[in-house]
Amino acid sequence: MDWKLEVVVVPVSDVDRAKVFYEEQTGFTVDHDTRIRDGVRVVQLTPPGSGCSIVVGTGVTEAPPGSLKGLQLVVPDIDKAHGELVARGVEVSPVQHFEAGARVDGRGGDWNSFVFFSDPDGNGWAVQESPAG
Repeated sequence: MDWKLEVVVVPVSDVDRAKVFYEEQTGFTVDHDTRIRDGVRVVQLTPPGSGCSIVVGTGVTEAPPGSLKGLQLVVPDIDKAHGELVARGVEVSPVQHFEAGARVDGRGGDWNSFVFFSDPDGNGWAVQESPAG
């Protein structure tokens, strides 16, 4: 039996602001924006090429806005991903790698090149380069 991760709920304080950030600045696709009933709105967005989506909304989580850390995307070209995020106005770290447990500027070896950013509420994202092939 396959167990596929489909959705991660991202706690935000302003659904419209989060929707704009994820759609326009990170390039996620809006799958739907649904008001289920008073006080419950679900906005599902999916990163390009991903099998897993995120949900922002009202009435969908009790987690405090900005409390989610360690969300991770994987890309084939970290420099291109960095450039796309910068061009879309995302405040993103330089390309970095881990060395002795610390983040150091510059590319690392296989699976060790990253950029980091946060959404407007402070939910933390990492973008990691996968090795070629």
